Amino acid sequence: MDNKKKLGLWSIVLLGINGVIGSGIFLLPGKAMKLMGPGSIWVYLFDMILVLSMALCFAEVAGMFNKNGGPYVYAKEAFGEFIGFEVGIMKWAVGIIAWATMAVGFPTALAKIWPAAADTYTKNMIAVLILVGLGCVNILGVSATKYLNNIITIGKLVPLIFFVAIGIFCIKGSNFTPMFPSNVTSATFGSAAILIFYAFTGFESIAVAAEDMDNPEKNIPIAIIITMVLVSIIYILTQTVSVGTLGSKLASSTTPVADSANTFFGGFGGMLVTAGTLVSIGGINIAASFITPRSGVALADDGLLPKVIAKKSKFDTPYIAIIVTVILAIPIAISGSFTQLAAISVISRFAQYIPTCLSVIIFRKRNDLKSTFRIPFGPVLPILSVVVSLWLLTQATKQQIIWGLGALVIGIPLYFIMRKGNNSTENKEVY
Repeated sequence: MDNKKKLGLWSIVLLGINGVIGSGIFLLPGKAMKLMGPGSIWVYLFDMILVLSMALCFAEVAGMFNKNGGPYVYAKEAFGEFIGFEVGIMKWAVGIIAWATMAVGFPTALAKIWPAAADTYTKNMIAVLILVGLGCVNILGVSATKYLNNIITIGKLVPLIFFVAIGIFCIKGSNFTPMFPSNVTSATFGSAAILIFYAFTGFESIAVAAEDMDNPEKNIPIAIIITMVLVSIIYILTQTVSVGTLGSKLASSTTPVADSANTFFGGFGGMLVTAGTLVSIGGINIAASFITPRSGVALADDGLLPKVIAKKSKFDTPYIAIIVTVILAIPIAISGSFTQLAAISVISRFAQYIPTCLSVIIFRKRNDLKSTFRIPFGPVLPILSVVVSLWLLTQATKQQIIWGLGALVIGIPLYFIMRKGNNSTENKEVY
């Protein structure tokens, strides 16, 4: 692929921001306030430190590879084909489910200004049009996706920056009391941390489409770090403004950022945030449409899924993987059964995060892989990330664990079926 058509550093950063900032930033402040009160800001800081530690791990291993797949590639190289397959197939499956959910999220948000969008038929039609439309855009080439992604990401950041820049001068210090609630337990803090952690997820997908990026070994590590630093700052400032302007009312708000904006912007603020929500959800759909098919391509390139999935179009895009992803996402989008998707998304991410963090230690003991970026403090941050991740998993409910990690069980027979098929093919070629 011509380098001019590939994603440069700032396009990768915008793709990362687009893939992380979604509806969560507009909806979570109220839920976090309900669980932790003003102390919810500390939970954001806790998750920020954890995610930045993980992001640094991803940055180091991303600096070693220029191949599609991200977490799948790292797990396969560090722990072998089976673990890699488990991570890879889960990433693709969860990506498809998440994209379908985001597609339905758009008409759900749209219904606030166009009530007809809440009708089941209309909602399903809009969701399907989003899936098919973005699938077609992706087939037409990386350039079209790149420019659309850049425009949408900037569009979603403008209202958020405006909200923070004005709102920071309207906060009331009394709304931050108490900053250390006395009735908070480990379980409460853990539940809040898992909830808020959902808003930070998505950064791991930045490296999935490495082959469509310019100089990925150098640019992806830098992009991961820039993305998560900017996102963390935006999240903490958004929560601070929301708490500082709404106080205890924030805990009962279903549209916290919009309600906060109304306190200092009036009706214009509500419309601005609603527009920001739509642009944000639309933007994360674009990022998902680009990244999700590449998870399947990485597995197919290594023979762990049928090779045809990696087949390229005349536009040099994996059109079969894109079509398969869209076809699988459509029935999920119109099924309406999304109650467990948040748990699946959050818990399943740890199946990608933990192996990647551990792979940093494994790769450092090998002499054949060198990274363009190296984490400071030796093995401290990878080990810290793994330990805290395991603690968060202990705070999840049994139902969340089953739904979140269930894809690992499903992947076991699929792996051996593919291996058996590949072995049969190899034997035929020998004879």
